[in-house]
Amino acid sequence: MANGSERMDRLVSLCKRRGFIFQSSEIYGGTGSVWDYGPLGVELQRNVKEAWWRSMVHERDDIEGLDAAILMHPRVWEASGHVAGFTDPLVDCRTCKARFRADHLDSAQCPRKPSRHPGEHTECSLTEPRQFNLMFKTFMGPVEEDAAVIYLRPETAQGSYVNFHNVLTSARQRIPFGIAQVGKAFRNEITPGNFIFRTREFEQMEMQFFVEPGTDDEWYEYWKAKRMEWVQSLGITPSKLRFHEHGPGELAHYAKTAVDIEYEFPFGWSEFEGIHNRTDFDLRRHQEYSGKKMEYIDPVDRNKRYIPYVVETAVGVGRVVLAALADAYVEEELEGETRVVMRLHPKLAPTKVAVMPLVKKDGMPELATELNRALRAAAIPTFYDDAGSIGRRYRRQDEAGTPWCVTIDGQTMEDRTVTVRHRDTLAQERIGADHLVRWVRERLV
Repeated sequence: MANGSERMDRLVSLCKRRGFIFQSSEIYGGTGSVWDYGPLGVELQRNVKEAWWRSMVHERDDIEGLDAAILMHPRVWEASGHVAGFTDPLVDCRTCKARFRADHLDSAQCPRKPSRHPGEHTECSLTEPRQFNLMFKTFMGPVEEDAAVIYLRPETAQGSYVNFHNVLTSARQRIPFGIAQVGKAFRNEITPGNFIFRTREFEQMEMQFFVEPGTDDEWYEYWKAKRMEWVQSLGITPSKLRFHEHGPGELAHYAKTAVDIEYEFPFGWSEFEGIHNRTDFDLRRHQEYSGKKMEYIDPVDRNKRYIPYVVETAVGVGRVVLAALADAYVEEELEGETRVVMRLHPKLAPTKVAVMPLVKKDGMPELATELNRALRAAAIPTFYDDAGSIGRRYRRQDEAGTPWCVTIDGQTMEDRTVTVRHRDTLAQERIGADHLVRWVRERLV
């Protein structure tokens, strides 16, 4: 059994080999902690986002969708506290010239001695810590001057707060209700790493649920349970999931209470989703900085007005993808060989069905092409494979996480039945070719 580091290395290797994830700008030596999602990876990522959107927006009538701009007025980030307080303590090593987070030295690696932590040997000479703001700065307009400074957003949440009244009135919602969005965010991390776990460019799925003060604790517990339920619906192993409640020293400046959902990655337990009771901090700050009222007036009792509290759920798309990949990766002995299989939940699997003619003759390729087109027309992602032995083709699809392989063989040409091979159990069954689309659809619900 591979240890955590070896398992992670094998997973990263598979992700490149099968087209899940590539190093960005690899032909130029790569860009640090920036990744490109390949043909399979972009489908897996999309399936994660669609599963989240369906559960948050399409299946509910109390949450509305939003896609706020990445570039926002600089005052937004002053009001939110990011300009003044979105910092990490940074130290430089005078010897190796590397930079580290001063509060994470125990997990950092010295580039000169990768097996050692900075400060563990006499060659390290660390500077005093200084605060480093994690927001990326850029300039809007033709002149690079202080008046033109603007930021790449470090989170999507603020777009929901500044649009609170726009969504409330246009969607004719009443409190309690939520605003959900999926979008890119950027953080100039000092020490990113662990593959796609911590990156400088990432995508978030965040929902801000606006509630009446005094009901916030109840809604916090509600969303805490709902989010764990959703994660498990993706097929993630329950024993590898846990809650981590934030103690007083861990709470962000805006939070009354907070909890992380953690997964046991090959590199250890780490957060991939947070649920936070943000009170009325954000709306109150935006009211103060913008001069615009952020009050909610109850349509039944007009004398009842208040600034809503917010319960936030925030999850990184890349971290869910990594948890799904790490959880699905299995090595097992089969007929004297090691079989590598990605046991992704069918609704997350990038390719649902691989279509394979047993041989390239006797009309089998033509019928296989017909079935492949029928599946594609039904919006079921497929892969057509007629290269190599059938066993080798199965192995390729196992590594890609494809739940079902459909083989067109001699019997198919006699009675129009096909062999369906199940990825996880290796069981095979015959079904009518004309029923194949319906058969697959029933198993993707």
